[in-house]
Amino acid sequence: MMEGTFTNVGNHLVGDSASAINNEGDDLSTLDAGESALDSEYGRGNLNGGPRRRRVGDDDETEAYDDDDVESVASHAVNGAQAGKGDNAGQEEDIELPAHACAYCGIHNEGSVVKCLACSKWFCSARGNTSTSHIINHLVRARHKEVQLHPASPLGDTTLECYNCGTKNVFLLGFIPAKSDTVVVLLCRQPCASMGGSGKDMNWDTSKWEPLITDRSFLPWLVNSPTDQEQMRARHLSPQVLAKLEEMWKDNSSATIQDLEKGLSAGTLDDDPNPVLLRYDDAYQYQNVFGPLVKIEADYDRKLKEAQSQDNLIVRWDFGLNNKHLASFTLPKLELGDVKLAVGDEMRLRYVGELRPHWDGVGYVIKIPNNQSDEVTLELRGRGTSGEGGKGGGSVPTECTHNFTADYVWKATSFDRMQFAMKTFALDEMSVSGYIFHRLLGHEVAAAPMKTQLPRKFSVPGLPELNGSQINAVKSVLQKPLSLIQGPPGTGKTVTSATIIHHLAKMNQGQVLVCAPSNVAVDQLCERIHLTKLKVVRVTAKSREDVESSVGFLSLHRQVGMNDTNPELAKLMQLKAELGELSSQDEKKFKTLTRAAEREILTNADVICTTCVGAGDPRLAKLKFRTVLIDESTQSAEPECLIPLVLGCKQVVLVGDHQQLGPVVMSKRAAKAGLNQSLFERLVILGVVPVRLQVQYRMHPALSEFPSNMFYEGSLQNGVTMQQRIRREVDFPWPAGGGGPGGERPMMFWSNLGNEEISASGTSYLNRTEAGNVEKIVTRFFKAGVQPGEIGIITPYEGQRSYVVQNMANSGSFKKDLYREIEVASVDAFQGREKDFIVLSCVRSNEHQGIGFLSDPRRLNVALTRARYGLVILGNPKVLAKHPLWHFLLLHFKERGCLVEGPLTNLQTSLLQFGRPKVAYRGPQRFQMGMNNAAGGQMAAGPPRGMNGGSRNGEGQSVAGYIPDDVSSIHSSTLGGGGGAPLAPAQQPAYPPMFQSFQDTWPTLPPNARGGSAPRAPAPGPQSVAGESVAASEVTDLTSTTRNGIPGQGGVSLAGLSINDLNKQASLSQSDKLRRYVEAQQQSVQQPPIGAGRGPVNRTTLGDDEDARSISTSFASQVGGYRGGANVGTGG
Repeated sequence: MMEGTFTNVGNHLVGDSASAINNEGDDLSTLDAGESALDSEYGRGNLNGGPRRRRVGDDDETEAYDDDDVESVASHAVNGAQAGKGDNAGQEEDIELPAHACAYCGIHNEGSVVKCLACSKWFCSARGNTSTSHIINHLVRARHKEVQLHPASPLGDTTLECYNCGTKNVFLLGFIPAKSDTVVVLLCRQPCASMGGSGKDMNWDTSKWEPLITDRSFLPWLVNSPTDQEQMRARHLSPQVLAKLEEMWKDNSSATIQDLEKGLSAGTLDDDPNPVLLRYDDAYQYQNVFGPLVKIEADYDRKLKEAQSQDNLIVRWDFGLNNKHLASFTLPKLELGDVKLAVGDEMRLRYVGELRPHWDGVGYVIKIPNNQSDEVTLELRGRGTSGEGGKGGGSVPTECTHNFTADYVWKATSFDRMQFAMKTFALDEMSVSGYIFHRLLGHEVAAAPMKTQLPRKFSVPGLPELNGSQINAVKSVLQKPLSLIQGPPGTGKTVTSATIIHHLAKMNQGQVLVCAPSNVAVDQLCERIHLTKLKVVRVTAKSREDVESSVGFLSLHRQVGMNDTNPELAKLMQLKAELGELSSQDEKKFKTLTRAAEREILTNADVICTTCVGAGDPRLAKLKFRTVLIDESTQSAEPECLIPLVLGCKQVVLVGDHQQLGPVVMSKRAAKAGLNQSLFERLVILGVVPVRLQVQYRMHPALSEFPSNMFYEGSLQNGVTMQQRIRREVDFPWPAGGGGPGGERPMMFWSNLGNEEISASGTSYLNRTEAGNVEKIVTRFFKAGVQPGEIGIITPYEGQRSYVVQNMANSGSFKKDLYREIEVASVDAFQGREKDFIVLSCVRSNEHQGIGFLSDPRRLNVALTRARYGLVILGNPKVLAKHPLWHFLLLHFKERGCLVEGPLTNLQTSLLQFGRPKVAYRGPQRFQMGMNNAAGGQMAAGPPRGMNGGSRNGEGQSVAGYIPDDVSSIHSSTLGGGGGAPLAPAQQPAYPPMFQSFQDTWPTLPPNARGGSAPRAPAPGPQSVAGESVAASEVTDLTSTTRNGIPGQGGVSLAGLSINDLNKQASLSQSDKLRRYVEAQQQSVQQPPIGAGRGPVNRTTLGDDEDARSISTSFASQVGGYRGGANVGTGG
């Protein structure tokens, strides 16, 4: 019971702050997420706040719902419908629940429920089986942001809003005790709290501002936590059911639990699609697996775009250089991170005001928000079309500035081209060579030797000289029909690719098609190829022809314009430029002449560069490309890679790095099924061994040490010295003398213990403490003479990115213009790029929610490898150290004296001690991987029975969980099969040098005897540190229990050490030698195929982190031990 009296004054929350805030002792939830969920006392009922019926006797029946077992949704009664079928089945007492009962669980305590103003449903602060309170879960999933308290609550029917500006976005709101200490005031985080509250009043201290939502729940003095008894009697729904309910409510806001059950039983609700396979019987099976996944992604993308219509826009008009109208406006949803926008996207602008007839026009985005401006600029295509019954409605309404609406124009082009490529692959025998056809399907076929005359000199004019590993890569590629090149950060992938393309164009007497998933990557490669004096044509989408590019002069439309061989075409082009349009007869002639000129230029080119989707351009349809090179192929989904391959290729080169970020797939369903796995990764699993580039030219040697050891088995060599990566004029307080004699280590991990907060979008995070310290670091760099273009700020979360930009603009003590010039971006945006100095803000800092997709090793690898001269990481080491990968990183910094704390002006070495991380999971992995021969791609023999007791065919098992949701470390897991009896202590291998001092941090591998009996020999498989993605809430003990009491263990492979396929590396690093030694000591045992051993799953639920998308999914590249039967998991 709250002691303070609260009243409503002007609908703003006021009251006795001391008693209110001190009342926070109430537990937010006393039910552990893993506890059994009792069936609902409130029984079956309307989930939108309508009447429900209570069923007497139900609370004696218990049923534990597996959070991650989708089958449990269909097989169990969703909310206790199976309860009471015994003696009490006939005893029903009708009790109508009040309209304010929680739409999820039925709890109706007035002080514990909150009304969502967007949908008028009520939700409570209980957590149920999740780590998030029901009200926050709903607000995040539904993208709603405004709430009202219950009239009978201690605070009355208050609508939560900012006292100063009136904003009602609860993710922005926080409270400040007034200086008189008799009231609390609600203020938004920005701008009111950050600007000192200058508006209505100055009677509060904004430095004491705290968010209303912490740990994904409203503060308990604002919304009470339900009692234990109320939570025990409530309906318990699994996270999967909650997600399906939210999806149903989008189409039918009055949907009930019965509707959900009917949909599940009738199979009308979306079932999970078939997962991708490692091998396919034929191209039709390939198409039948990938086709539905591409459609799911297309439908999701369309739904996302079409839902982003924005009204009441204020437009600023201008003219472009080509005399086209430019419309500039601000998109609030873009600022909230609700939608992504890229240059070249198509949008429709509509005028719906009363000052003139309605109008609408379509244009292309030519500018998106940056640090300098929040505006989006649209270049209108031709003249607008008139709306309904408007006189003169066709003219652009440049005299109007208000009452505009913007819609996203969704185009299916990329998805249609993927589907067409798969169809071509299946039907057209000439689309690819027989060898490539079978290798793409995963079949074992011998490659016919290629008759090639290797060049005497591998380096080519116009490009830098190649090093040994680059020459090895070029030599290998020229002799094989299918090659993979792995290019770790800074190893010169682009130079190597350009060199390969030059030799292929000279040797093969045919055109080379060069592709990449993004326009930026294509432009970079195109620029390098042009330096080799080859004839290069850059084919772009027509929507991007006006977008400025460094290789614009190589683009097809520019080359057509500069072609002076056809005077008639030149005359028509000049006429069109002057008049804006041609007569229908001249337009027809113009198109015919243009197509002929394009065809001539393309036919005479040595190299044609375009994006993977651009390879499906009709202008390239009749051309055949014997050789195809795809750069950054690990960032392409497999169907996207297929588009350039089906144009007649006989030789394929895939360049990428499967230890960096993979494809971006928006649909979680498609990602979970494996669409976010690249073709490069699947070929690696099949045993196609990539040639690795091994000399990095980017980072200071101290910065490359950890990534090399952790992600590349210590194989990276430094092509630059310490002296070449020191900027002595930069005075920065590096703890280990980054600018001093020798410049040992220009790096530091600065301990920041401030709490994370949910951002304004409700789907991302920010950390105000870290953001403030980022500004201090940047200011220090400025004072030391570092230019804004030399600094990059990386943060994984859009909420933090936006807050850092605003905070530097508001609080920066140096020249304001300089702060706006600094690039602040996500890890994804920085992939493939570099800066002299990188500041990494980790953001996550909490007790229970884990670290989200910070646990993704690929994301960490990219973030750590962008800096040339210096790296500063800000984060909470206590939280991050719970994850094994971050644990090793923190120990790496600590042992080198680079883990610091305190103010920037007086940094002190941190003495923080880390507990031993737990490296296994509660519950089995979705799939287990075992391989007898990675090079041959043969699946290991598995147990006789599969998931449902039937036989399993190892050739067709799913690999969706093996490369799950963009997280896994492919190299370490793929080659880390096998495993025999544990090594005797005397045989334990030595650890690589960087791990010797803390090797005892990891649990030893011999099995634990249970019940006093002698342990039987399990089959430990390596568990890669680099392949971990563990939320802190999920970790548990390493040992797993199997049937008959035989313990099965996942072992540990440091730095991704692999045990099989040891003869494939171009050169043996120390870790390679270690693996040879380990292999010699171990006995081979049977391992289950992919997909075997998948039993009932019960994993703690990860929070609904929309920023993570499909990424923050639990995974470890763990090879399970012997299993006595089907359906036995490994993580007891």
